[in-house]
Amino acid sequence: MRKLPQPTEQEIREGPQAVSFQIANGNTRQSCILQTNFPTKAQAQRYLLANWPAVEKMARDALAMGTVEDGQIKLMMV
Repeated sequence: MRKLPQPTEQEIREGPQAVSFQIANGNTRQSCILQTNFPTKAQAQRYLLANWPAVEKMARDALAMGTVEDGQIKLMMV
C-alpha cells in the first residue's frame, strides 16, 4: 500500500480540504464541491473517488431539491 503524502505548509494553514467535481444535468454540467476532514488534497480526492456512488447521489438529491448556492452544490463529507 502506498503511503499518503504529508500535508504541505499551505494545506496545514488552510485546514480541511475540499474537492470540486461536476455532474451532468441534462445538456449542461453542474459544479459541485465536497468539503472533507482530510488534511491533503490527495486524501480528499481519494475519498471522493472511493465514495463516488454515495457522493453523486447526494449531489443529485441536492440538485433535485434546488439546493444550489452561488452556482454550486455544496456537500459535506459522509
